[in-house]
Amino acid sequence: MEAQSSSNKSLAENGEVHSRSDANMLRVVKAGQNIVKDEIAKHFDIKSLPSSIKSIRIVDVGCFYGSTTVNAMHNVMDAIKSKYQSEGLENQVPEFEVFFNDLESNNFNALFKFLPPNRDYFAAALPASFFNPILPKQSFHVVHSSNSLNWLSEIPKELTDSSSPAWNKGKIHYTNAHMEVVEAYSAQYAKDLQRFLGARAHDVAVGGLMALLVPSVPEIHLSSETLSCSDFVIFGDCMTDMAKEGIIKEEQVDSFNLGFYFSCPKELKEIIERNGEFSIESMAKLDGLTSNTVPIEKRALILRGGLEGIFKRHFESDEVVDEIFDRYSKKVLSSTLHLRPETHKMAVVFILLKRKPLID
Repeated sequence: MEAQSSSNKSLAENGEVHSRSDANMLRVVKAGQNIVKDEIAKHFDIKSLPSSIKSIRIVDVGCFYGSTTVNAMHNVMDAIKSKYQSEGLENQVPEFEVFFNDLESNNFNALFKFLPPNRDYFAAALPASFFNPILPKQSFHVVHSSNSLNWLSEIPKELTDSSSPAWNKGKIHYTNAHMEVVEAYSAQYAKDLQRFLGARAHDVAVGGLMALLVPSVPEIHLSSETLSCSDFVIFGDCMTDMAKEGIIKEEQVDSFNLGFYFSCPKELKEIIERNGEFSIESMAKLDGLTSNTVPIEKRALILRGGLEGIFKRHFESDEVVDEIFDRYSKKVLSSTLHLRPETHKMAVVFILLKRKPLID
């Protein structure tokens, strides 16, 4: 996924970390599998395709490097094939070009090992930030993205400015922080999502679709009731304790903020409508997703696969990073946050967008 790929993945290369991280993401993709397939099949417009079309191009933007992204692309292809079949055109299905997009540091070689050897489609990597166009104008017919749009492109500068009302002293995230901190994160998220939508408006053909699975919260002020955000609170407590013990400096905690933001459905909808390049064809919350299938004692292993590089770049010490995750492992087992059933709910919003006609 987009920002994760810029981190050091030495731990993520470990087999258990990789398999558990991929399995964690796969739960989200599987939970949305039916609605993604049904809605793409419903809204994919065969008649809008040029009569001379030789291939349909689909892409997973901000992809992971395990089997999840491959499964997601197979689901999209199945949806398009079922649309052709429903219209009696099963013998006229064009060939498929399948692209996998993420930052250059993504392990595309590991990803390609999951491709079926006898596949009936062409596959290629597109190493680039999804905040920018990734192919020539109107290249894609379907864009898919899962678990990527909660990563920020950068940390709001005011969070580390001691003269700013949004200075996030003593915390590493907006969870349980001052409203000015929440607003800084929200503003950066809106800016990033506008960039993402603008880039896809370039890439996606008129009438083309975007199927997005977006990590979310019911309302912004309820963010602490989700497991991911409660994890950030625990990490912050670990780092604060280490600063008090002189293991790290207090300034190192004050200057560290995690670049994740979880929008609520209303906020997400407003940003998309403000962009104006896509129409919202379908929007729904995925039901039945919980985090309690992941043993608490394994959470540190999964989180380390995604966060280790971020911590390493900031603290520049393997020993400090080891200490942070060791403390998290112990603290999470006794955390009341993880014992509360409501924190085990995973909020994910599915949204299907269609590229609007171009305005001359």
